[in-house]
Amino acid sequence: MLKYERYNPGGSIKDRAALYIVTEAERRGWLKPGGTIIESSSGNFGISLAMIGAAKDYRVIILVDPKTTEANLALIRCFGAEVIVVTEQDDTGSYHKTRISLANKLAREIEHAFRPDQCFSLLNGAAHYRSTAREIVTHCPGRLAAIVGAVSTGGQLGGISTYLKTFAPEVRVVGVDAEGSGIFGGATSAYRIPGIGLGWTPTNLNLEHIDCAYKVKDEQAFLTARAFARHEGILMGPSSGACALVALKLAQEFGPDDRVVCMVADGGDRYVHTLFNEDWMSRQGFGADIDVEAIRRMAKELRPWSATPAASANYRQDLAECLEVPESTLRLNAEILARGYEHSQASPFID
Repeated sequence: MLKYERYNPGGSIKDRAALYIVTEAERRGWLKPGGTIIESSSGNFGISLAMIGAAKDYRVIILVDPKTTEANLALIRCFGAEVIVVTEQDDTGSYHKTRISLANKLAREIEHAFRPDQCFSLLNGAAHYRSTAREIVTHCPGRLAAIVGAVSTGGQLGGISTYLKTFAPEVRVVGVDAEGSGIFGGATSAYRIPGIGLGWTPTNLNLEHIDCAYKVKDEQAFLTARAFARHEGILMGPSSGACALVALKLAQEFGPDDRVVCMVADGGDRYVHTLFNEDWMSRQGFGADIDVEAIRRMAKELRPWSATPAASANYRQDLAECLEVPESTLRLNAEILARGYEHSQASPFID
């Protein structure tokens, strides 16, 4: 079963956290009329903020990197947001640290600026605890065996897993990451899957709540997403392709009455120039399209990266200081940790 988030107003699951965080910032007086929203994003969260900024008349500046697709860049700009492409890689081979550091610098320099800070703010996880997780449990009463979700900033899987371990602890929570990412430990290197992965374990993700972790190769993720479009008529991006492959693996192991929910963060139409472009796929050294049976075999051959993810946690407490995370974010996180997600401000998606 796919939880298909394409039909949110901005086209992805990131609308949930973006609206939740902006609403809370307004409530606390951190974001006032005429203010500026500054954020680091690989695409979808930036699109969501750009859309919200246009509706609420905020200036929006989004810091992206070379992996951001032309379609995502066009969508961010169509809402009137400004785009800065960060080309300097960090020490993990990715761009997250350099993007975040520059975003924080700009927020200090620009008057009346607000940083949603999806990577460090626990409001990211709270949004999914209060909306996404509740929807999943409500629509799968008594039949939910496992949920599969990709992890990057940790908000989506962090919020969902915290809710499930509180109210449905029997449900298996499976995290999916890119091979080359360091969220579940291991060596880091560059990878091609956008919207997934980090060089460290994010604050929003409590690995004690994750039952199993998989790392998926770039080519596997891209080919699976292409196969779902070609053979099932379902568009999804590469990170969702990675999740779908792992979900197929679990479905092969569970019984026919067990429901496996796979998170699909957005639609594949944002990847027409990469994922669904034959020349681009060839330039990456990726293979040709493969049939459904080949995808099933690929899923069957997958092996978990870790059956005890918490044992290889890669939390970096020093990064908040190193990247100069705003003090307001750190104070808010302490408040949420003390009171819990359930006491955070009500989400616009609830009730």
